[in-house]
Amino acid sequence: MAPGAPGAAGCQNGRMADGRDRRAGGGRRVDASMSLLADLFADAALDPGYAAAARRRGAAPRRRGAGVTAVAAMLALIGLLGAVAGLQVRRHEPAAVEERHRLIAEIRDRTAESDALERRLDAVRGQAERARTAALAASAAGRRRREDLARAADAAAATQRSGPGLTVTIDDAPRAAGTNDPGGTGLVYDQDLQILVNGLWGAGATAIAVNGRRLTSTTAIRAAGDAILVDYRPLSPPYEVIALGGDGLRAAFDDSPAGEHFRALEDQFGIRFDERGERAARLPPAAAPRLRYAREGTPR
Repeated sequence: MAPGAPGAAGCQNGRMADGRDRRAGGGRRVDASMSLLADLFADAALDPGYAAAARRRGAAPRRRGAGVTAVAAMLALIGLLGAVAGLQVRRHEPAAVEERHRLIAEIRDRTAESDALERRLDAVRGQAERARTAALAASAAGRRRREDLARAADAAAATQRSGPGLTVTIDDAPRAAGTNDPGGTGLVYDQDLQILVNGLWGAGATAIAVNGRRLTSTTAIRAAGDAILVDYRPLSPPYEVIALGGDGLRAAFDDSPAGEHFRALEDQFGIRFDERGERAARLPPAAAPRLRYAREGTPR
């Protein structure tokens, strides 16, 4: 087609070039098959979902502001409750400290009374022993009974003993200022004291005392909270264990598993472990045992 023909001119004007009013025969739009997409893009701004999202975006700052206000109010309430609790604690603190001091003083008074009664009991026991010895010495049969009683009393740790032996001192590891030991790795436990005593018995000790408390075949070493009980009496560190058993007791104990146990505690956890030989150690008698009487049963 020549350049000046009407058809060529029609293709060059704006109506057919913009692609909006092109028609085929019979007046039908050429892009009729794409009307769904055209409507979708034309009505996108009116979609209900988009409109709801726009409304939410517009209301979000108001909701966010309300949330911040609620959090601030909650923090203020928590702070107020904490302040009230602190005031209550400080108000009752003097009374608690006074009660604690009162209890400590009462414990010390009761302990002093118990120690005084125990010393009086030892004195009376000594008087009875001297009177019995004098009475038994009056006859040959009495002297034989006195020897039997002496052997039984020695086996029951009811008499004072003295002689060469070994003193072992164990104590908690020292703590640096301002620090604590939450794991308790540097503390002496009742199991450690049990290992020490059994190790000394195994090494040949004939008599043992812990912090002045003579041990017998029925003595228990237990724990009650942070305290170690020996024969149901609380002891405080350091723990001094005196054992009688001759000059070879120290070497036998050092070569035993108990000696290795305490050397390991000293190296790893800093627990104090000291030994020194004794030429004339003295051990007090054990406390009087509680006597239990049997009753004759009725025959069946």
